Amino acid sequence: MEDDTVENSEFAFQNIGERLREERERRGLTLDDIAGTTRVPIRHLQAIEASQYDKLPGSTYCIGFTRSYARALEMDQNKIADELREELAESGVGSFKAPTPSYEPTDPSSVPSRILAWTAAAIGIFIIGGFLVWRSYFMDGPADGGASDETEMVAEAEMETEKSEKKSAPAAPNPDGQVTLTAKDVVWLKIYDADNKRVYEAEMKAGDSYQIPKDANGPMIVTGRPEMLVATIDGKTMAPLGVAERTISDVGVSAAALIKREAEAKAAAKADAAKQEMAPTNPQ
Repeated sequence: MEDDTVENSEFAFQNIGERLREERERRGLTLDDIAGTTRVPIRHLQAIEASQYDKLPGSTYCIGFTRSYARALEMDQNKIADELREELAESGVGSFKAPTPSYEPTDPSSVPSRILAWTAAAIGIFIIGGFLVWRSYFMDGPADGGASDETEMVAEAEMETEKSEKKSAPAAPNPDGQVTLTAKDVVWLKIYDADNKRVYEAEMKAGDSYQIPKDANGPMIVTGRPEMLVATIDGKTMAPLGVAERTISDVGVSAAALIKREAEAKAAAKADAAKQEMAPTNPQ
């Protein structure tokens, strides 16, 4: 509870862009990494981190890009989106629409006739349409513009299908869920709490399982064969407790500890993958 309080107090004076940048840097990721994962142009990611939302195509894209950014960092994208809407409302950015110009009354005699106005409008539309058709056939679009438009279309499509993705996505583990340890082979283990009081000690056989009491005070485990144990929360398999043939001790086995371990394992895997992609290859 103290860690959550400290984290909330640190974020109290940070805007969404600063929070995303800080989390990205904490994970050791670059904007190139985020752009590769989300397909959002780097210049838009830079604008989000700098809270320069007026440089984005519109509020819909702004929220959509930010949600993708938060999802890539495994942050609560729904909470981030809600807070961003509040931030946009407070800053008065709105939908990034240009202000409507005001005009002073003019002399009615100087206003052209309705027929002339409609004729001029039709000619203008015809000229613009012809120019767009000519350009599409005989000219190449700007190098960055085409890629940017395509990226924005992808982001919009992702936002449109976000609800269906949420339905098919697996539910996050419950911090108050039931932790169960299941043996894959013969393994000795001991469970003890934060006061070093024994909670459970036995030699389990393949198929044996043990449920960690939910009221245990910071339960931890010691075992010489962690690879032979499968930890689950409400049936969902979590990250391994350790590597093969290496004794572990003081490893938390509460639901909250397993969830934290799972998040750290995913972050480490992403960081390793990013390093491998950036590593130069030796010519043959």
